Amino acid sequence: MSKILCVEDDHFIADMYAHALKKAGYDVTVISNGAEALKELKQTVYDVVLLDIMLPDKTGVEILNELRGPKGEGLPHTKIIVTTNFEEADEDRSKLEALADGYLIKAEVIPSKMVELVKQITG
Repeated sequence: MSKILCVEDDHFIADMYAHALKKAGYDVTVISNGAEALKELKQTVYDVVLLDIMLPDKTGVEILNELRGPKGEGLPHTKIIVTTNFEEADEDRSKLEALADGYLIKAEVIPSKMVELVKQITG
């Protein structure tokens, strides 16, 4: 069973994703802020991280940069899917996509599509 960390401060969205992913057989942990997420990822190995860009204490971009490391060597076996409700400028989106394994606009993705993407990424 794949382990998924959902880093999302919107409790409704986090619950919706967690419910759909658990129903599909995944082991899901939900954390609502960046500092706790970084601490958790240093202690536990996850197969997939769903990472919101807009978090209260750190941005998802800061977390993504820290997780991947300066040369892209950090957490090499963890897939990271960036989630956002804001359309990023093309240049910013390209930078995020280069560091992440997926990029989703939350308003356009229903839970079943999230499960489908996670299945594709985890093989």
